[in-house]
Order: sequence, then C-alpha cells, then structure tokens
Amino acid sequence: MALFALFLFSDLLSRSFESWILPFLGFFLLPWTTLAYAVMWSFDDGVTGFAWFIVIFAFLVDIGAFAGGGRRRAEAR
Repeated sequence: MALFALFLFSDLLSRSFESWILPFLGFFLLPWTTLAYAVMWSFDDGVTGFAWFIVIFAFLVDIGAFAGGGRRRAEAR
C-alpha cells in the first residue's frame, strides 16, 4: 500500500528508477525491496554505504515472506 501511495502522490519512484517496469515488477514480486530502494535512494540521490544494508534487509524480508507462504502451503496438504 505504501508503494502504491508513493506512486500516486510523489515522484520518488520515477526519480529512483529510470523506467516504469522495475517499480511495476517490484510492486508484485519484491515490494519491500522496491520501497526500501526508493526511500534510501531519496536520501542521497543514490544507494550507498549503510543504505545497502537496509535494501538487503528488505530483500530478506521479501524472501522470508515467500518461504513462509510456501511452508504454510506444504503444511496444509
């Protein structure tokens, strides 16, 4: 929801990404990573240093969500 709000009410995604396809795919596949990258990019006009830690952490959260969903589906069988 926050990613969609950023898209509607700010130009942060267009400044962070050169094309529209990466934020679009990120919305469906890696929403926390896309959001973290856009927010970290806005602080310093690029992702550098500690900001990469935040982006990687968001990626791990996204992967954990996929893994948790797969585990739950396997337990339901």
